[in-house]
Amino acid sequence: MEPLIVFITLLGVIVLYFRYNPLGHSQGFMWRRFLNWFPLGMSYAFLYMARYNVNVAKNALGDKMSIASFGTIFAAGTITYGLSFLINGPLVDQIGGKRGIILACFGAAMCNIAMGVAVWLLMNDQLTMDATLVLSMLYAGNMFFQSYGAVSIIKNKAYWFHVRERGIFGAIFGTLISVGIYFAFDWNGKIADAARVTPKDPGGLSYIFKNFLGTGTNGVDAVWLVFFIPSAILLLWLILNIILVKDTPSLAGHEDFDTHDASSGLMHVEHRKRDMLKAIFTNPVVMLVAFIEFTNGVVRNGIVQWYHVFANNVEQVGASYIKDHWGFLLCITGVIGGFSTGYISDKLFQSRRGPPVAMAAALCAVLSGIMFINILSWPLVVGVCAVAIGLLAVSIHGMMSGTAAADFGGRKMTATASGITDGFVYIGSGLQSFVLGQVIVKENPETWAYWPAFLIPFAILSVFLASRMWKSLPEATKRHLESQRAKA
Repeated sequence: MEPLIVFITLLGVIVLYFRYNPLGHSQGFMWRRFLNWFPLGMSYAFLYMARYNVNVAKNALGDKMSIASFGTIFAAGTITYGLSFLINGPLVDQIGGKRGIILACFGAAMCNIAMGVAVWLLMNDQLTMDATLVLSMLYAGNMFFQSYGAVSIIKNKAYWFHVRERGIFGAIFGTLISVGIYFAFDWNGKIADAARVTPKDPGGLSYIFKNFLGTGTNGVDAVWLVFFIPSAILLLWLILNIILVKDTPSLAGHEDFDTHDASSGLMHVEHRKRDMLKAIFTNPVVMLVAFIEFTNGVVRNGIVQWYHVFANNVEQVGASYIKDHWGFLLCITGVIGGFSTGYISDKLFQSRRGPPVAMAAALCAVLSGIMFINILSWPLVVGVCAVAIGLLAVSIHGMMSGTAAADFGGRKMTATASGITDGFVYIGSGLQSFVLGQVIVKENPETWAYWPAFLIPFAILSVFLASRMWKSLPEATKRHLESQRAKA
């Protein structure tokens, strides 16, 4: 049932995309733009499958990977992801989104294959090096290439979507992230279960694994498949990106147009990498977005990363559905949240991104407090709050790195701006991953109270920072809105 609901949700997003056309683009343009963003977006969704598979592998590996080791591995990857944008943001601004997504898919696929080999060696007691060190290095490599994904999509989007359309694209971006989380947890979870010697839910997938891949014949769970299968899927989307994606409308046979972002009137100016980095780091609004994303990175990945581990270590009486369908619930609620904030931004606040973000962050703070109070006494309340925070945090990410960074960075520096802001997300994520990995003790369930308590101050800081950009709009957008009001 869940795959059907996700498919219908994706179909609904596509229908909404075609119905939302405030600038009156031709149907030919709308279709060609769809053929451009859909393969990019699905590639990004499957990059998530190849990113959070380490979370599923941790649960499948059991005692072979401790909570502290998992926290270290995830922190190594996320910090690498965050710092890599100093390199790949300016690079994608120069080489374009198409080449960037190709790098992301190919590099992440190769690193996941290497992680699969390492896990095979670990499961068969043939890994002679420290498992935490090996997987930390390989996961860091995976996340380096993963970081090309977001900046490539947003770079491409900047040429195809007007500022007045980007709130909805931010919702589409958030939807694709949500679908990717579904792939990462639920699909990878089904792969991990089917690869067990004795699956909890035996079915067609476990039959295929055993009869065609020979899994389980030596009495060892084939956990490595949660790395190999996403790799194969990424290579398939890589081919589709090569065939379908174009960096600008003119390369696809349509006219380029002024998107009225920060690059409006400055498209002829060429920037060196150093100049782009300087321009972004000295832009006060972009840096506000970056610090909001830092705080949101703590909250967002603090929930997405740890709830699955929490639910597998602390009995979830009355909340087993949330535990077993974590990815699906984050997917559906993320879509709802993404479109709600996108609509609120474009329709109620004239494409200002600060107001819906401030409201979403305030709710995150409240819900984190409720989780803290009920962490070991009411699993259902904790689970519902976790899902709701996931909804809100993905929405904030879509509005900030997915939309505001492109608005204020402009087409010429979109990848640099969105890369730096997205990098702050993962620096925040790395911070929470390392800290919580050290303070949570599997044998002492009461230490899980540190988890939501750690998130609360960062959510409150998000509210304060977002309120500082409540009225912010690029100058070109202001001029566009004034001309539209004058015509009316």
